[in-house]
Amino acid sequence: MSAGAVRERYGSRVTDSFGQDVLDVDPGEWTDALAFARSAGFEFFDWLTAVDEPPEAFAVVAHVFDPVAFAHLLVRTRVPRADPRLPTATGVFRGANWHERETYEMFGVVFDGHPDLRPLLLPDGFEGHPLRKDFVLAARVAKAWPGAKEPGESDHGSPSRRRMLPPGVPPDWASG
Repeated sequence: MSAGAVRERYGSRVTDSFGQDVLDVDPGEWTDALAFARSAGFEFFDWLTAVDEPPEAFAVVAHVFDPVAFAHLLVRTRVPRADPRLPTATGVFRGANWHERETYEMFGVVFDGHPDLRPLLLPDGFEGHPLRKDFVLAARVAKAWPGAKEPGESDHGSPSRRRMLPPGVPPDWASG
């Protein structure tokens, strides 16, 4: 059954990306699409993550695999940046549990109905979502980048120019 069944049901929403099938669905179809893929032979849940696509959305992507047909499928949806929510896929694939927790912690995507959506990797009290493109890397402000990439950025050689702060860093962070 596998990829043919998915193409038959979803038609033009299945595209090819570097030789791999990609199914794009609306957020409301997320769990139904994953359940259908599982019933079509994609029984192995491999991974789930998000991709920050500023300024409007996050793409949430799950990779499933059919071990009999040796076929891969990416199931992808987009959630708005203002309220990034999706229903949990843990009822379809138990293995989605850890991946949804990580995606919640790193990107801030909320998986409604998740059995235990709590921090997984970051220390207690950590603020923010470090894999978002608007997350400020404080280490770049506290310590200069070690390699000279532009003329004047090292302590030797040509005269230096004004150092620039990463986007979103308050000007007073660099003083001290």
